[in-house]
Amino acid sequence: MKTLHLKIFGVVQGVGFRPYVSVLAAECGVKGSVANKGSYVEVFAQGARAAEFAERVPKEIPPRAVVLRTLVRTVEREPYPDFAIIESEHEVGDIFVSPDIGVCEDCKRELFDPADRRYLHPFINCTQCGPRLTILKAMPYDRERTVMDAFPMCPRCRKEYTSPENRRYDAQPVCCNDCGPTVYLLSPDGDRLAEGADAIRRTRRILMDGGVAAVKGIGGFHLCCDARSERAVRHLRERKRRPVKPFAVMMPDLETARKYCAVPPEAEAWLTGWQKPILLLKKNADCGVCGLVAPGNDRLGVMLPYAPLQLLLFGYPDGLDMTDCLVMTSGNASGAPICRSDADAVAEIGSYCDVILSHDREILIRADDTVTDLRGGKPYMIRRSRGWAPLPVMLSESADKTVLAIGGELKNTFCIAGNDLYYLSAYVGDMADVRTQNALRETVGRLQTLLEMKPGVVVCDTHPLYQTVEIAKELGLPVRQVQHHWAHILSCMAENDRLDEVIGVSFDGTGYGGDGTIWGGEIMACTVHGYRRLGHISPFAQPGGDASSREGWRIALSMLDDAFENADAIADRLGLDAKQLGVIRAMKKAGVNCVTSTSCGRLFDAVSAVLGVRRASTFEGEAATALQTAAERAGTGPRLVVRCEDCRIDTADLFGEIVRRRLDGEDAGRLAYAFHDALADGIAAACVQAREKTGLRAAALSGGVFQNTLLVELTREKLEKERFDVLLHSQVPPNDGGLALGQALYGMMND
Repeated sequence: MKTLHLKIFGVVQGVGFRPYVSVLAAECGVKGSVANKGSYVEVFAQGARAAEFAERVPKEIPPRAVVLRTLVRTVEREPYPDFAIIESEHEVGDIFVSPDIGVCEDCKRELFDPADRRYLHPFINCTQCGPRLTILKAMPYDRERTVMDAFPMCPRCRKEYTSPENRRYDAQPVCCNDCGPTVYLLSPDGDRLAEGADAIRRTRRILMDGGVAAVKGIGGFHLCCDARSERAVRHLRERKRRPVKPFAVMMPDLETARKYCAVPPEAEAWLTGWQKPILLLKKNADCGVCGLVAPGNDRLGVMLPYAPLQLLLFGYPDGLDMTDCLVMTSGNASGAPICRSDADAVAEIGSYCDVILSHDREILIRADDTVTDLRGGKPYMIRRSRGWAPLPVMLSESADKTVLAIGGELKNTFCIAGNDLYYLSAYVGDMADVRTQNALRETVGRLQTLLEMKPGVVVCDTHPLYQTVEIAKELGLPVRQVQHHWAHILSCMAENDRLDEVIGVSFDGTGYGGDGTIWGGEIMACTVHGYRRLGHISPFAQPGGDASSREGWRIALSMLDDAFENADAIADRLGLDAKQLGVIRAMKKAGVNCVTSTSCGRLFDAVSAVLGVRRASTFEGEAATALQTAAERAGTGPRLVVRCEDCRIDTADLFGEIVRRRLDGEDAGRLAYAFHDALADGIAAACVQAREKTGLRAAALSGGVFQNTLLVELTREKLEKERFDVLLHSQVPPNDGGLALGQALYGMMND
């Protein structure tokens, strides 16, 4: 009998796709079958309306599904008696693993409905929500290949799971209060204190008494306290030794978010959608969140609950007057990966908290919270993780090979690429800590298993001292190395599926240059096969090695020494420690612990220091972020002229002019804005000169400096005025968290 055979590729496993196909088949009177094949969903369809059915299947998909391609052909098959969901079969091919999905509105309603049998069930889920990547052992996505195989379904859950008309039909994590995982409360030493409802109630009381709780979520632990309590937030900061770096907060709903922050219409869909990232929002003037949560910052990282247990922390019906804003910061020791097990939590963060609220559903792969800004109504990614990873970037060109890109030293993610698909991992962390290095090794192996991909080559940075380079070399694969700033531009090219030659503007903090110096303010001509360094910002001496990345005053003094004969007196007037100038001069003269640098990130630190905004940083990017905040508060500034010749932006002269104007008493915030605007002018001028040299009309902006949305918008406007095609990031971070995508593109396009 003539039968339509459909192969549907995309995120079509773990999102209720097979039940959806079954219901649609019944509506169309179609007989046949649907099955997961691991790399795709396969459908056979017979009947008078089979063609209509085949046309509708990829269009009327469940809300969480993503269909990338559908192949349809006609085959001969024996007649089917009905339409059935059949057992999953394993077949090699491209695999699409669903990210974890935030709790849906239907489950949220049931969670707080006393008449519902899952009333207050901390693990409520259905085909439209719940954990996916973090609980998955292997593909295809079926219950026996998840950690939920440890929890046999009760008869009522089994009936829902096998009933096509039910919302939980084929929902792999389905469970209830009778058969699901258990919530329990631990002491910081790991002793069990309470279980079930009592564990939740006691945690709520501790939080309202000013305590700190570690709370296990979908992809790892959070450290949690009342964000309205100065005592609680100060306590958490002291314990975690995190003096000023902003904490993220969680609020129960959109209405509460509006109470504390300005929520533009384009932000609402991202706050309430299934991915539920941490979204940067501007604080209201009367924001009631404790000032210690994000000190000196006009914006707040806000997310809404994505796990049922988080909803219960806010809304458990125990009569307690609960806060409507909780700090929810990653549960990890400084430099270490997010904790995912009770043993991790006790060992790593037990000293930070008063209690640990945990459960016995295992987390196989860590997935920290995604952090994003918004630009043009779309995400402008800062940390790409839960809700996005491991969705692939899909390119128009394919290569018959498999590549592992090990990623950057900071904000590490890695990428596994094959054919035309580039799978970026969830955020791993900074490689200075051996625990993060081990997490990278483990997660690389686990994701290779899930995706059933065996790389033939590994790609890494060129820096000889990076831990990621050492990890790449230990894998026993051929190693290819890619210059850091070129990899940034390749990442932007890949995200935009733009594989022809472009002008690359690669601005970041530190990267190993191609000439033995430190780069970070580069104008380049880039293809997927090679690059040319066309220009850069003014070089300067960067004294103090790694300390200079934390102490912007070092760069400021070095640049003052180059720009002014009376640098000592000027340093005194600017509030800098002029006594250090002698040491810095000696280091520069001897070339000891002092390198030549074109790092734009360090230039931002120096400007921040001379303007008195931040002289040193307690976390990466603090001085630059504070400088952006000062500029945005001012909103305007004097017009500064920046010279640019042969693609070389004279930032030394710009720095000197800012110092002179500050000494004349001009406002620091207005000068901060003027610096951003002038730097954007310089970038535009360099790109125009690069176009005259090369004929290229596309400019790609990448690197951690372009996390600064003020600089991005000023630069974009000026480039578009000059009729450039501007390539920007969105779903992939411009910082080192996106570096692996560029490394992978190089590996796929070169032998």
